[in-house]
Amino acid sequence: MSPAATSTEVKRDAVLVAAVDVARSAAVADAGDAMVGEHLGVVMEGERVATHSFACESPAYVGWRWSVTIARAPRAKVITIDEVVLLPGPQALVAPEWVPWSERIRPGDLGPGDVLPTAPDDPRLIAGLTGEDDLESVAALSPLHPSEWEIGLGRARVLSPIGRDDAADRWVAGDFGPTTPMARQSALDCATCGFLMTIGGALGQAFGVCANVMSPADGHVVALAFGCGAHSEVETETEPRPDIATDEMGWDPLDLGHS
Repeated sequence: MSPAATSTEVKRDAVLVAAVDVARSAAVADAGDAMVGEHLGVVMEGERVATHSFACESPAYVGWRWSVTIARAPRAKVITIDEVVLLPGPQALVAPEWVPWSERIRPGDLGPGDVLPTAPDDPRLIAGLTGEDDLESVAALSPLHPSEWEIGLGRARVLSPIGRDDAADRWVAGDFGPTTPMARQSALDCATCGFLMTIGGALGQAFGVCANVMSPADGHVVALAFGCGAHSEVETETEPRPDIATDEMGWDPLDLGHS
């Protein structure tokens, strides 16, 4: 082993290593005799600083251990108790790593009265135009026609291309997308249905809103390639009515008597 490696090793302090009873007494004073189990080992934390570990006997902390750190001054035999803490061992049951609520919440979790703030740097949103005065400031910078700008409703932010594409991917893969069993079994798609309400913007090239109360998609965004059996152009198949047959040979007796 190289000199550089040995120089970082901490010399074992015989006094501290042998002070198992002193460390145990500190753990018992803190937790009670019934909660402190067998001695699990000692580790040198630094020069004349060591930590003794004892099994925790509490049924609520299986696999945890009491760690008692002790120290002594140079050339002194008196041992000082630095701290007593309960720490998880390798097999301890511990809480999972904390995740912020904003990352834990999922679609469908929001209920009445709940508030879900949107992050200022949410990539699904970009700055919008909130008034006509904004048009003059961007007219020279943008090649877009004014009809393509988000200029009304007082919205400070509008949907970004990332947010738009995320929504499109979600809707295509959803219950009213082109790959669902309903769509696969339909001979006609929503693009030719009279109950389809068109929407504006880029998403209108692939989606609309169903307005047929008899359709399972009523009131939902549907892909134009989606379809169902309630399509407006489904023709009703009727069987020809058979000729009326008249029985001229038989008769039914009728009681025409009057009471």
